[in-house]
Amino acid sequence: MTQTVSDFIVERLAAWGVERVYGYSGDGINGMMAALRRANGQPRMIQPQHEELGAFMASAHAKFTGMPGVCIATSGPGAVHLLNGLYDAKKDHMPAVAIVGQQARMSLGTDYQQEIDLVSLYKDVAGNYVHMVSTPAQARHLIDQAIRIAMARRTVTAIIIPNDVQDLPMEQPPAEHGAVFSGIGYRIPDMLAHQDDLDAAAKVLNEGKKVAILAGAGCKNAVDEVLALADKLGAGVAKAILAKTMIPDDVDYVTGTIGLLGTRPSQDMMNDCDTLLMIGTRFPYAEFLPESGQARAVQIDLDAESLGLRYPTEVNLQGDARSTVMALTERITRKEDRSWQNKIIENTRDWWELIDERAEVSAKPVNPQQVFCSLNKRLPDDVMLACDVGSSTNWYARYLKIRRGMIGSVSGGLASMGNGVPYLLAAKFAYPDRPGIAMVGDGAMQMLGNQGVIGIAKYWKEWADPRCIVLVLNNQDLNQVSWEQRAMEGDPKFEISQDLPDFAYDDYANILGLKGLRISAPEDVDRVWDEALSADRPVVINAYVDPEIAPMPPHINFEQAKNIMSSIVKGDPDAFRMIKQSMKQMATKF
Repeated sequence: MTQTVSDFIVERLAAWGVERVYGYSGDGINGMMAALRRANGQPRMIQPQHEELGAFMASAHAKFTGMPGVCIATSGPGAVHLLNGLYDAKKDHMPAVAIVGQQARMSLGTDYQQEIDLVSLYKDVAGNYVHMVSTPAQARHLIDQAIRIAMARRTVTAIIIPNDVQDLPMEQPPAEHGAVFSGIGYRIPDMLAHQDDLDAAAKVLNEGKKVAILAGAGCKNAVDEVLALADKLGAGVAKAILAKTMIPDDVDYVTGTIGLLGTRPSQDMMNDCDTLLMIGTRFPYAEFLPESGQARAVQIDLDAESLGLRYPTEVNLQGDARSTVMALTERITRKEDRSWQNKIIENTRDWWELIDERAEVSAKPVNPQQVFCSLNKRLPDDVMLACDVGSSTNWYARYLKIRRGMIGSVSGGLASMGNGVPYLLAAKFAYPDRPGIAMVGDGAMQMLGNQGVIGIAKYWKEWADPRCIVLVLNNQDLNQVSWEQRAMEGDPKFEISQDLPDFAYDDYANILGLKGLRISAPEDVDRVWDEALSADRPVVINAYVDPEIAPMPPHINFEQAKNIMSSIVKGDPDAFRMIKQSMKQMATKF
């Protein structure tokens, strides 16, 4: 049989090491689907229940494996549906490749059915590389460029293939002027900062008496090196949310996450430090960093455009985290005075005790902190964690004490609801012999998660370890936004926009052949986690939790307190219970 353009692209994906593509069919992409069928699973086509799920899975594939995630969709609506998951990859600097169908070339420009100017549509999300295959001889270098650029720039790229081109016989470029002959293969190089800059950075850090380190996702392959540098500097290490599962929390001087989702010791460290070292992070919230002028600052990042972006840094080091941190550590004199680090360690130990106490505060019906505190005590050593966006992110960020060997992620830069279940699915395909847990709010579950559970039901029997748990925080409220309305706007909860219908997530799981469990009282919590973690099939936990347990920031400032009081005065429908629960939470400090 003559090789088609689609056959060649599928073969080329496999040659690049792509093992799975996440996609949904349609007549605009039928040629590629036929080629994937003929490829006999090399690469394998994974069918999500919606193109957005597929794009989230591609983003998560990159996050969990380090390899480009590939998603595929038909023209028109299929291409549009991919965008949210692709923006998730772009904002978190993950390599992802979208392959999208298009109407036949002869009809383009006539407003044909499902015709969209896809090159223009994708120009932002895939701005580093988006092209249309107009002739078979282009296919080779377009797919090579799309994958190589996605890997090299850690970004999203896109290839658009008209449906008539998909079935044309493949043609290699001719041996003549104007032809391009591309090849496969790429390895991200080690990049070391300039020697003079390393010397200058070391001078700043050596002169600092109270050094704070902020570690981001760029530290993924430099964890040991970052911890060794922190030890030598007598520093503490705070984590941006994307680094939550990269830097272990059982190291004494790791203070946990930072920001609205952060810990008190992280904030105290930033408020008191005289020197700041940022490594592999674009943490966006300046209000949680030292005040401008308070601290001398050094930054390490692979991308030049990230340097000096969030804080007025004195020395900027462009390079990969591992090589640059190693070279910097060689220039650091070990600090003998450990009083600053000892203070950080003491504050962090006090924090872990405090949040355990907060988890014991009574609630109606269940304190969500109790649910996460119980999970924390039971986390398997090799667990994979997928956290959705909402109030669940607060409890994930603060309560789960990460140990080496655990992996996980969130939608960081885009902060999009709906990522949790597709992240979990992608993780289970990448590592089918490891347990996985997704933590999802009821808003995100109704938005996209319920469809993803259908995918779990479809595929779970092929996984070596069947433990695949979806925890749903069921409070019938878009809870994070309700608290943001109160604390940021000074407005009462707007019930029409915030209230959600109840849904029997556990019964739904049982209908699908999975296991549904319910938490509706405090005494259920430990039992349900034990049952879920020992189940012989995936589990959906329907946890009825109190929406009035505030996801409080590490320190409540005057403006936030004033806004919350304003929301009460304006007639918040849950004012009494909100005040009562907040007072009980605050009382745990004393």
